[in-house]
Formats: sequence, structure tokens, C-alpha cells
Amino acid sequence: MTHDHPAPPARAVSRPFGRVLTAMVTPFTAEGSLDLDGAARLASHLVDEQGNDALVVNGTTGESPTTTDAEKAQLIRAVVEAVGDRAKVVAGVGTSDTRHTLELSAAAEKAGAHGLLVVTPYYSKPPQNGLLRHFTAVADATGLPVMLYDIPHRAGVAIDTETMVRLAEHGRIVAVKDAKGDLTATSWVTARTNLAFYSGDDSLTLPSLAVGGVGVVGTSTHFTGALTKQMIEAYDAGDTATALNLHRRLMPLFTGIFRTQGVILVKAGLAAVGQPAGPVRAPLVDATDDEIAQLRADSAAAGVELPK
Repeated sequence: MTHDHPAPPARAVSRPFGRVLTAMVTPFTAEGSLDLDGAARLASHLVDEQGNDALVVNGTTGESPTTTDAEKAQLIRAVVEAVGDRAKVVAGVGTSDTRHTLELSAAAEKAGAHGLLVVTPYYSKPPQNGLLRHFTAVADATGLPVMLYDIPHRAGVAIDTETMVRLAEHGRIVAVKDAKGDLTATSWVTARTNLAFYSGDDSLTLPSLAVGGVGVVGTSTHFTGALTKQMIEAYDAGDTATALNLHRRLMPLFTGIFRTQGVILVKAGLAAVGQPAGPVRAPLVDATDDEIAQLRADSAAAGVELPK
């Protein structure tokens, strides 16, 4: 794709949700019900020990496809109560149904969320003008800042550059969780808009910074949050050598956490370090012994030990 638009000069970096966000898992009890006390403890751990500036709840890593609307609202309240004075809480509200997304957005705002994560409507593969209407409808209906979630390998459709540029004109659409894996597209959008781009791929956090990104919405950051923040801060300070060293050190866990669905391995790892997690809900299945052994190896390679 060619673009006829000259790139403007470098802009001031805006981080509406900080540098490091974790797409937090949703702890369940051994019987599979929502563990609100565990969620509060885990949220506090991620903020106080892992250095997260914000937490995303009710995302895919939070098993949103298998939690009810009522459970989603309860989870937001519990996490906001636990960390809302120390970190922002961003609620995943995106569905493939605009009306349902609007309902979840209103419920999240009422429950105390500080922002909304709105994924591209999945499976139905709407055209770009449908995406524009969907995201604009959410932003029009809420008083909260909105983070778009561009993840074409799951949704089946990408948010095109020109659509991003038009959406950026809305005052409440302020950020993107960028899981497109296309740094060329990212470069064009960050050059032409003030959208804050957060990498949605842990391993692309450092490359994303180089083309205008501001941080990460991570999965491995359940365990690497503090070190990932050090990497971003080093890059911001111009210490690219330290940033690159941390990137290379953490790569085994940045990538290893996705050997199967991220939530499966995150929950296994959290159990190993004594943090609330519990089982996953069907159709997901808990990690096998071999997968846990591989997770330990990947973690050790990154300098993050998981106790046995």
C-alpha cells in the first residue's frame, strides 16, 4: 500500500493508560465459579509487585467468552476496589454485536472502570464502514476513554489504516491494542494520529516503541511486568542497549507463554508462584504436565523462576 500523506513531525508521546498493562486472567475457584477475593489479590500483586500501570479485565485472557455479563460487572468492581487508587482498570466490552457491546460498556462504566477495550467484531467480518459505525457508537455512548483492539487473526478482519485515522478524530478514542503484527501499518497510523499504540504482542513491544508505540498490553507480564517496564523506560531514556538486552532476555517467556492459549499457561504459572488462578473454563483445558514443564524451561531461560 502506498500513502500520499506526508508524515508530520514527531509528536509528544501520550500514555493514557501508562506503559505496562496486563490482560489479567480471571481467577476461578476449584469448582469453576468466580473467585472475587482471588481476583482482588491477583490485581494487587500485578500492580504492587509487577509494576503494572493498568489492568485489562474481561478480555480474552480473562476468558470473557465464558463469563456472564453479571460476572463481568462483579469482576470490574472487585478489581477497581482493589487497585483503583493505584492503577487504572480497563474493561473489555467488545463483542460481535453492537447492541450487546453498548450494554457491556454501560455496565462497565457503572461498575467503575476507567476505560474500555473494544475488540473488532469477530467472525461476522463487517466491512470497514461497519467497523467505523461500531466503534463510533461505543465512543458516543460512553464517558470513558476507548482503546480499540485490532486483532485480525482472531476477528477475521483488520482495522484499515484509513479507518483508524477516521476513528482517531473521535475525542474518546485514544488508544489501540495493536495485535495486527504489521509495523508498517502501525507506523502510518502513529505518524498521522495521536492514538496511543500499545503492543498486543509481548515480543513486539520494543519494535513497536521504535515506530511510535507507547507500551504493551501483555500476557507474559503476569510474570515479566516489572522487567518489561524497565525495558520500556530504558528505551524512553535513550538507553537502547539496555532495552535490547532486556528484550532478548525476556523473549523465551514473551513467546513461550503462547505455546498454547495464553490463559492456560498463565494460570499454570500463577499456581506455581502461589497466586490465585484456578482452572480454565471449557472449552479450554488446563495445562498438561509437559506444557507446565516447558513453561518452567521458558521462564528459566528468561531468568524468571517458577517454584516447583
